[in-house]
Amino acid sequence: MEYMKPAPPVYAIGHALLGPLGNTAQHMEAVRQMKPAIRRYEDAAVAPAPFYAARLAPDQLQLIAARYGAAPGNIPLSPFEQMCLYVLDEALAQTTVDISRDDCLLILSTTKGNIEWLGRQPDHRISLHRSASLIASYHQMARQPLVVSSACISGAMALILAARLLEARQYKHIVVVGCDRFSSFVYSGFQSFHALAEGLCRPFDKDRTGINLGEAAACMILSAEAGAALEAPLARLAGGGLSNDANHLSGPSRTGTELAAAIDGALRQAGITAPALGMISAHGTATVFNDEMEAKAIALAGASAVPLHSFKSYTGHTLGAAGIIESVVACKAMKEDILPASLNFETMGVAAPVNISARHRRGSADFLLKTASGFGGCNAALVWQKIS
Repeated sequence: MEYMKPAPPVYAIGHALLGPLGNTAQHMEAVRQMKPAIRRYEDAAVAPAPFYAARLAPDQLQLIAARYGAAPGNIPLSPFEQMCLYVLDEALAQTTVDISRDDCLLILSTTKGNIEWLGRQPDHRISLHRSASLIASYHQMARQPLVVSSACISGAMALILAARLLEARQYKHIVVVGCDRFSSFVYSGFQSFHALAEGLCRPFDKDRTGINLGEAAACMILSAEAGAALEAPLARLAGGGLSNDANHLSGPSRTGTELAAAIDGALRQAGITAPALGMISAHGTATVFNDEMEAKAIALAGASAVPLHSFKSYTGHTLGAAGIIESVVACKAMKEDILPASLNFETMGVAAPVNISARHRRGSADFLLKTASGFGGCNAALVWQKIS
């Protein structure tokens, strides 16, 4: 009689960030100093009035463009694709992985990709899968890449998909890259929903008025082989849960029941209950409805007392990169016994009170929860475990 082997544990063996704050080390320094990347801009190409956002500096983009000119076949790469390649290579350098092998896969997480090229390039060149294929071909990857584009949970969903493929022993290593750029198209879309803040975003605060947009790229290399990391793995992805509340095209559930179900699923897979959590990295967009729904979901899941922060108060909402960049920062904080501050929070503004970390503080956590929610009612939850 044959017995099914237990699923192997999944580890983050490499990681890299690129955003207005800089690289991973610079993101962590910003956490320690409680300094956001969000700034006031005046750019008539984006909006007639001043706005707040977190944007890469021109010199950052120039350095990356000089490093990544073209894909095989001398196909010019877009700034979006160059950003993806940069974080992929930075993360890969922390491992012994040969991603050209057929036991490796690339998953690209994005919501807009090359949308800024709309009307300027042929549709087939703008497609998300075309970008993923060019990124994979740059490293001569044997497997056809996958694309995850599921609104604002794209990054978290891509990580869950990667973990499930690894647990099913279909691959040994999966490179998950998330990226979205700031553009007038993205800005006008969120503005049409009246979702943008006129100043700095204030997640979960009673005076919150909306989000700040950001741009970034982030990469996590997940593996069923912890020994493929040159140093100790960043963390173990112990659990993941997905749900959809099907409430409204853009408005989240009013009860939080569905996100709570995703959290419960992630906790069950991790083999823990809510009191074992030491930190929550919330979706925390600072919109009225999202923060209210998320607080209710956390309460329903029994995690109201767990220290919570929203990293969007530092980087803005980075869309397809958010679930990955926020996971990297939270896992680094867990590893360094840091409970990050949620910036600009003063007064509780949600009906189900949650334990906001208004100041940077020290604190040990063996498990952390990362939540995400998006348009269409999609929800995701990840449980990351500290590696002793």
